[in-house]
Amino acid sequence: MRVLVAKPRGFCAGVVMAIETLERALEYLGTPLYVFHEIVHNKYVVQTFRERGVVFVSSLEEVPEGSNVLFSAHGVSPQVREIARRRKLFAIDATCPLVTKVHLEARRYARAGYYIILIGHAGHDEVVGTMGEAPDRIVLVETPEDVDKLDFPPDAKLAYLTQTTLSVDDANRIVEALRRRYPQIVGPPKEDICYATQNRQEAVKQIARMAQLVLVVGSKNSSNSIRLTEVAREQGVPARLVDGPQDLVRDWFDGIDTVGLTAGASAPENLVEGVIKWLEREFGAVAEEVVVREEDVYFPLPRELRELAASQ
Repeated sequence: MRVLVAKPRGFCAGVVMAIETLERALEYLGTPLYVFHEIVHNKYVVQTFRERGVVFVSSLEEVPEGSNVLFSAHGVSPQVREIARRRKLFAIDATCPLVTKVHLEARRYARAGYYIILIGHAGHDEVVGTMGEAPDRIVLVETPEDVDKLDFPPDAKLAYLTQTTLSVDDANRIVEALRRRYPQIVGPPKEDICYATQNRQEAVKQIARMAQLVLVVGSKNSSNSIRLTEVAREQGVPARLVDGPQDLVRDWFDGIDTVGLTAGASAPENLVEGVIKWLEREFGAVAEEVVVREEDVYFPLPRELRELAASQ
């Protein structure tokens, strides 16, 4: 069996920054340390930090006044920041800079009098945070069919933004539907879908064309991991989303001699290595890396953490 391992895969710069931020915060501040939502959408990563005393919360009301809290990579709304101030929390902001870019665009368009159509998935932490920037001026659409249900007048002043972890192809289809219905709509000067999401989708397309089955390492609440399975299936290949080697089923590989393997942007490399070792043990698999693009993006640690480090 051949295992074609996509590169790039796994952690992106935003996830590396967020996880290193939490590691350093644990080192400097100790526990209890609270994180608003999951630091990244990966079950293994969250459980590892939970075992080290990190407390993940879905509301800041769960955080005792005056405590230390970290905002996850997905970003938060202004309302959440205000609650943190009121509760006198020491907040470290690990929002991915590419998500921050979308927040700034939302504010800019809202101030300029635009109504904003946000392309994304309802309930996703990133979408909730972005919509909180201008809740009375942002409408969410998830599919091209949703565009048909919009009731803006034909000459409305409109702009669109996108969640950073979408399928590039799906987002483009929705943007095309928006432009057909509202030719005057404007968008950001640079695409919102992040470089890592695009690169991983491009890589999985390439390996899917050579494989009979694609495995995506990632959790079921990881938007970009789900998109990778969808992108692989769109190439006509079965694809399965797994948290790690413990999810693999031997029967999946009957008659399979070439497997494609990738990982979502929040999945650590040791889980990919575990899948490869399982395939080596069960089928004598030989892994080879398929390099589609090199990445050298780096995001600095949050200002609050840099100041904390300097004070120590």
